[in-house]
Amino acid sequence: MTIQTVVVPDLGGAETVEVIELGLAPGDNVEVEDSLLVLESDKATMDIPSPATGVFTKYLVEEGATVSVGDPIAEIEVADEAVAEEPVAEEAPAAHEASAAHEEPAAEEAPAPAAPVASAPASASELMVQVPDVGNDDKVDVIEVCVAVGDEVSEGDTLIVLESDKATMDIPSTHSGKVLKIVVAEGDKLGTGDDVALFEVTASAEQAPVAEAPAEPAPQAAPAAAPVVEAAPVAAAPAPVQEQVANESSNNSSDVYAGPAVRLHARELGVDLTQVSGTGPKGRIQKDDVSNFVKKVMQNKDSAAASTPAAGGAGIPPIPAVDFSQFGEIEEVKLSKIQKLTAANMQRNWLNIPHVTQFDDADITEQEAFRKGLKAEGEKRGVRITPVAFLIKALAATLQANPIFARSMGADGQHVVQKHYINIGMAVDTPRGLVVPVIKDVDQKGIWEISADIMDLAAKARDGKLTPAEMSGGCFTLSSLGAIGGNGFTPIVNAPEVGILGVSKSQIKPVWNGSEFAPRLMLPLALSYDHRVINGGDAGRFMTHLVKLLSDIRHLAL
Repeated sequence: MTIQTVVVPDLGGAETVEVIELGLAPGDNVEVEDSLLVLESDKATMDIPSPATGVFTKYLVEEGATVSVGDPIAEIEVADEAVAEEPVAEEAPAAHEASAAHEEPAAEEAPAPAAPVASAPASASELMVQVPDVGNDDKVDVIEVCVAVGDEVSEGDTLIVLESDKATMDIPSTHSGKVLKIVVAEGDKLGTGDDVALFEVTASAEQAPVAEAPAEPAPQAAPAAAPVVEAAPVAAAPAPVQEQVANESSNNSSDVYAGPAVRLHARELGVDLTQVSGTGPKGRIQKDDVSNFVKKVMQNKDSAAASTPAAGGAGIPPIPAVDFSQFGEIEEVKLSKIQKLTAANMQRNWLNIPHVTQFDDADITEQEAFRKGLKAEGEKRGVRITPVAFLIKALAATLQANPIFARSMGADGQHVVQKHYINIGMAVDTPRGLVVPVIKDVDQKGIWEISADIMDLAAKARDGKLTPAEMSGGCFTLSSLGAIGGNGFTPIVNAPEVGILGVSKSQIKPVWNGSEFAPRLMLPLALSYDHRVINGGDAGRFMTHLVKLLSDIRHLAL
């Protein structure tokens, strides 16, 4: 029997994911493809299947842990012949076990932030510290230089602080010594491998092989910084805290002395770091400082409310907390991660995008008759054609005729990005919350292909098996209530897209045909768009073209 280590597979673009469920006990028998554990990203949940048949031994992670591609997560005992059939899967665990044997506990205790890269010594006692891997950013800003020439520093002391548009990171020293020269200044832009400072290392530091602090740890550090990026759209904190830390000054949180983990903690609690006093070295703000600040505010919320503005973040008045238990029995239901992220995204989109919604009805009487006539052929193909397939096909043709709806506003607000591909997202209601898988290259597919894609993605959405890649790259979104009901609604634009179509339940209505009222099957449409990019005339032409295609599908062939 051989112990096989299971590692995190390709996550489809996600850098880090959270372990949300461990369902096995040591000694459990597992078959190939049996679920070992469940991971959750900011967009989807995914089961990690067993690569072989055997006996489950133990987990190498705990619930709540954050992992990335290649991280060991579990061990299973498999027969030697089973391992031989999967040489690729065997090599990775073997390498992991070998490295674990040398590193022992040190590997687990290594800090998450990327360690700086030290170049070969310029002399017997000099060492240049360089910028580690900073993720996807080519150049990032130096917002703080924490040492001066002549300073004595210890291993782990912060040298400089870098800030990208997504995260802030401390660059620590990997050795003890004296600062001989600083080659950067506040306001400089640095990239991976750029020089930071020249050190005269102490004797103890010189004895440590430089090769033990190479660039290898840098790629592993990039995923560790990902939670800072993902946590940006965290929902608002409790009202008492927001009331205390309302926008009272023009200070920027980047002006305070705090690390990425502390900044993340503060964002999660809704705390303005400019209001917090640091107790760490050189006045650095620690996690405990943020927590103690919140406790103080909560304990003195009555007096704080009287002395601070009533507005929350960005001047928006917060919703006051209410003790609902005084009115009757209540139950607090925890939101799923997808639900919390959806709420944050919807709020962000609503606050940042000037929404306009236009309404119209499409006569789909002939379309429905044609669709129902395809039922027999669909059964032979194993594909079920729904009205959504015709909607998506019509939307693709309408986007081709109105390419302005396939744009996105640039982050600087000074330019737009024109996309020359047509990918359409469709909102799917699942027990875990709302997800939006994306059908790629819709303009190059027929009704049968689109219908097959819809069935496949909808099934994955319901089973929680969508990958991040299957929920990204959309140009436009369709949100259909189908037969659920309703005469209309105003969908919220799914940024960075600039348009979304809301579809309600079709109904038979009397329609004037020029001589009399005739019963027609009418489909209510609601087009919401970003008024920074789309004007009313653009939206009117888009809706007119779409209604024409839905009312007479023969135009799709033109």
